[in-house]
Amino acid sequence: MKNIASYIDHTILKPDTTKDNVKKVCNEAKDYGFASVCVNPYYVKFVNEQLKGSSVKVTSVIGFPLGNSTKEVKAFEVKKAIKDGADELDMVINVAALKNKEFDIVKEDIIAVINEANEKALVKVIIETCLLDNDEIIKACKIAKEAGADFVKTSTGFSTDGAKVEDIKLMRETVGKDMGVKASGGIRDIDKAEKMIEAGATRIGASSSVAIVEGKKGKSDY
Repeated sequence: MKNIASYIDHTILKPDTTKDNVKKVCNEAKDYGFASVCVNPYYVKFVNEQLKGSSVKVTSVIGFPLGNSTKEVKAFEVKKAIKDGADELDMVINVAALKNKEFDIVKEDIIAVINEANEKALVKVIIETCLLDNDEIIKACKIAKEAGADFVKTSTGFSTDGAKVEDIKLMRETVGKDMGVKASGGIRDIDKAEKMIEAGATRIGASSSVAIVEGKKGKSDY
């Protein structure tokens, strides 16, 4: 296994996050070599400035955390995030539409984000596995793959539960070997992170990133 830090999107999404908090996370990302720093759209421009000259990418969330904004709103968020310097986009699907079996709406939602990204940023699709049964997880993954997304991702970290090994296995089986799978939510130590990677995850979303790479136990998510 390659360096665990290179799998991690170092994440800070709490609503009361300050610039000092974000700057600290950016410095940690540079020091440890994390894959990206994941923030709300408000902080994308600031993070881009903080990470200039480093290999660490800037990730913005889209339609976060509920996913129920319209495709037009999500597309506008993408446009602004890329303008501000986002390299990667973690969008939340329209979970309600999936539950209503309005699969065309789910797909159109994802495509709107991908089209606006226009290959300028990776698109990771958060399906919020804790709200879905296995059939819905499979369907969401298939839709994301058909739409042309780069990754499927388990969770926002703001719902009823986070990533589970069995969900990662199911997602990997569904999308095949070439698409990215991101495990996110509740990953606070290296043991759980490694289990996710063994199950098929190619990216980890965590706020306890430093604790993970140092072999300690993190305290909280995001």
